[in-house]
Amino acid sequence: MTRRSTWIVQAAGAAIMASSLAACGGGAAREEVQFVEEPVALIYNRAADLLDRRRYTEAAAMFEEVERQHPYSSWARRSMLMIAYANYEAGRYEEAVEAAERFVALHPGNESAPYAYYLIAQCYFEQILDVSRDQAMTERALQALQEVVRRYPGSDYARDAQLKIDMTYDQLAGKEMDVGRFYLEAGQTLPAINRFRTVVEDANMQRTTHAPEALHRLVEAYLTVGMTQDAQRAAAVLGYNYPGSPWYGRTYNLLTGEGVAVIGDEEAERRGWVSRTLGRLIP
Repeated sequence: MTRRSTWIVQAAGAAIMASSLAACGGGAAREEVQFVEEPVALIYNRAADLLDRRRYTEAAAMFEEVERQHPYSSWARRSMLMIAYANYEAGRYEEAVEAAERFVALHPGNESAPYAYYLIAQCYFEQILDVSRDQAMTERALQALQEVVRRYPGSDYARDAQLKIDMTYDQLAGKEMDVGRFYLEAGQTLPAINRFRTVVEDANMQRTTHAPEALHRLVEAYLTVGMTQDAQRAAAVLGYNYPGSPWYGRTYNLLTGEGVAVIGDEEAERRGWVSRTLGRLIP
């Protein structure tokens, strides 16, 4: 039991005892429980000590006590952000986000506001699930990370957020690939094509690690439905941008095995295949 919990239980017990004594006194005045207010520095330092000892849940509760007892002090403002941090370290992401959002709502111009926004994004980012699961948390992380970059573009937080943004796009592209493969294996070729095209046409996803495979899968899908020229075009784009990729080797073997001509870079450029957004993935 935390110190704060012990204090609450003792206070509740005192209240019950006072109520019983008043009832036995038959008309005697009801006693009131007096809560002892402690110096703000004492409570804050106690919370900081718990934080140093990695007792994060207890630390968060003690920082809350600073706010409760001294709500209008500078210590309370500082404690609000420490509540968010302590909950984050405890893996209590929902509570951490709530505290950080309350901080930026009440103190938007505070020098610690950039960190509060970054902490919100970090809470969402650390809850991202694998690509076989729903990616709603990935979307929330992406939005929060973009908010950090938008608000504080020159900060260290923005630089780290940008790296994580690239990772979230890779995650989202991975989800599109996972669904696309499922459709392709199930014989639902057109929905599969739509998923793979999303990866190679989206300005952010086309720079992810999944782009070469997406192009190869497009070749597979187009050949399945007899769209030979589209298959050649996807193969040309793959060869133009990722000539040393194992996926291009597989694509080359697939086309030649089906008796379909492989279009070289010069011919692809003449046809305009690798000068458009879909084609030229790497400027």
